[in-house]
Amino acid sequence: MENAPFFADVADGPADCAAWWVHAEDGVRLRLCVWARAAATRGTVLLFPGRTEYLEKYGRTAADLAARGFATMAIDWRGQGLSDRLLADRRIGHVDRFTDYQHDVAAMVAAAQAQALPRPWFLLAHSMGGCIGLRAVMERDDVTACAFTGPMWGIAMSPVTRALGGALAAASATLGIGHRLAPSTKAETYVKAEPFEGNMLTTDSDMYAYMQAQCLQYPELALGGPSLHWVHQALSETRALARRPSPDLPCATFVGSNERIVDLDRIAERMKAWPRGTLERVEGAEHEVLMERAAMRTPVTNAITSLFTGAA
Repeated sequence: MENAPFFADVADGPADCAAWWVHAEDGVRLRLCVWARAAATRGTVLLFPGRTEYLEKYGRTAADLAARGFATMAIDWRGQGLSDRLLADRRIGHVDRFTDYQHDVAAMVAAAQAQALPRPWFLLAHSMGGCIGLRAVMERDDVTACAFTGPMWGIAMSPVTRALGGALAAASATLGIGHRLAPSTKAETYVKAEPFEGNMLTTDSDMYAYMQAQCLQYPELALGGPSLHWVHQALSETRALARRPSPDLPCATFVGSNERIVDLDRIAERMKAWPRGTLERVEGAEHEVLMERAAMRTPVTNAITSLFTGAA
């Protein structure tokens, strides 16, 4: 695999880190990285980031996992980070079909196999990565246990917004506007467009500054709002997955009590019916529970790694 750039100076991750380019089966170039492989004693976490995210954002999470004996492999999904962007306006998040992300999963797993990453393997998936990861664990058997944080198994919308926005998104291809930015979103990435006060990601000002600094220093990492076609694909995928049963795989899901981005009802319904699954509400947390204050983040990390260790 060809070496890829990685901005270690803003990641705050383990020093043992390597990044590569790989290609999905449909030719899209993707960026992967692995942290703390040499010191891993308990296996490898396959980390599925959320929409707009990139490898460097999970440096601190990788450090937390490394301290507990796990290597971490993460990916820049197609259309974000340094992986191939899919529209001429690289600020807009886009995917042709939501199931195309499964090509990225397959490329990631193939790379993990080629690198002989320490087993057992576990899945840790956030937000949009939780949607991608849910399909992956339904259709693949690569991991021994899985954990989700703020998973996008539905998108938080008012009934009116869901009806009008969903209809517009569905009609966007026919109207020839599927590439356009979805209403109420911005081309500028969230952490640059919004101040810390009132943000929907974290209550930790240091973590918010960490995310802001990454996108300010390396703007090529940043991504703005989604395209109308992405919204249509995401809504279709979450509806399709909601009709399918959960796998019989140990699972823990964590949501902030102030969650305002993903659909909490969909998460509760899924976890109520998940064999060997648990759902934990993190009091006071926003969407990104792994990037919250240490008092919230550390117990979540401990619970996730305890689940993984117990399932091994």
